[in-house]
Amino acid sequence: MRVVTTLEDLRRARAALPEPVGFVPTMGYLHEGHLALVRCARRENASVVVSIFVNPTQFGPDEDLATYPRDLERDLALLEAEGVDLVWTPTPEVMYPPGFQTWVTVEELTRELEGAYRPGHFRGVTTVVTKLLAAVQPQRAYFGQKDAQQARVIIQMVRDLNLPVEIVVCPTVREPDGLAMSSRNTYLNPEERRAATVLYRALQAAKQAYDAGERDAERLRAIMREVLAQEPLARVQYVSCADPDTLRELEGPVERALLSMAVFVGSTRLIDNLLLGVEGGVYPRYRPPGLTP
Repeated sequence: MRVVTTLEDLRRARAALPEPVGFVPTMGYLHEGHLALVRCARRENASVVVSIFVNPTQFGPDEDLATYPRDLERDLALLEAEGVDLVWTPTPEVMYPPGFQTWVTVEELTRELEGAYRPGHFRGVTTVVTKLLAAVQPQRAYFGQKDAQQARVIIQMVRDLNLPVEIVVCPTVREPDGLAMSSRNTYLNPEERRAATVLYRALQAAKQAYDAGERDAERLRAIMREVLAQEPLARVQYVSCADPDTLRELEGPVERALLSMAVFVGSTRLIDNLLLGVEGGVYPRYRPPGLTP
């Protein structure tokens, strides 16, 4: 496994890789959710590239950029064990050189859900992902369903910009008690860690109601809120039952829906989601027209 930092070294190493190339962008502090993406990329491609970059432009002024967990040595050991071919660890100066002034923005999809509570977040995400894709030039890139809005936004961006890369969304990986794996779970103390399972319980309660025939969007939201209200350590920021494609809130009867939420447990902000009425519970992979398989 080769590890590079500069853009020049990346391009030289990338040119030597067998095609096709699968790419997994990460912010490091890897867990089984990241490794599941790597394994999917390994199965589907001759070569696998992973980036590790804590992207400052997707953090708000009061968010956890300075304290975001980092352990590069551990991350590299995990990736080597998974058979990754190339790891790119760019610095902020590589990604945002002096005088940087170009941004990529997806308009409508970023106004809802996370975008409503984290202004500028998705501008940072779409800009850095565009730059990563341009630098690595993979045939396929892999993202997790846990960050559902991010996955939907990236699919829209790739489609709108005619980028020649297939976007593969993989299922959320969970702890045995249902908590979605996240690097931010390390912030939770033992009592908060126990309380954090309420997100998955709330989603499951709404899914069970849906499976039993409940189709009213507001009733599904109410079911999630009722479960969350039973946990004293949980402070709800939003609960949503939205159209999976437009991400706008649904009203009345629904057949397909993205159930999602953002909840503070202690001082840690957690997100989770479930897709209803969508095969496999994940966004379908997006392959641009004319892209060679």
